[in-house]
Amino acid sequence: QVQVVESGGGLVQPGGSLRLSCAASGSIFNINNMGWYRQAPGKERELVAGITPGGFTDYVESVKGRFTISRNSAESTVYLQMNSLKPEDTAVYYCNLQTQNLDNYWGQGTQVTVSS
Repeated sequence: QVQVVESGGGLVQPGGSLRLSCAASGSIFNINNMGWYRQAPGKERELVAGITPGGFTDYVESVKGRFTISRNSAESTVYLQMNSLKPEDTAVYYCNLQTQNLDNYWGQGTQVTVSS
């Protein structure tokens, strides 16, 4: 059974930083793309950042220059470093892992709140 667990969320003041971590355990093989999504109240879930096995990264326009995604494929982990946080970054952040067979695995989500 596969488990995907996020950590690192919390309450931070505008301009602050947080680092989210996501680790997968269990029988998960051949992880392909890894990514972070977020969903704010009343809004649809959106892709924030993605990273391929080769390290190619992509970001939603609103976080470019502030967020950095990275991965450790050997340990099935993915990270999201978030700097210069803004109130509009407030959301539940979800980790997504996709295998080469196009199976998708999701974490339970971690709350990020940016507020003074």
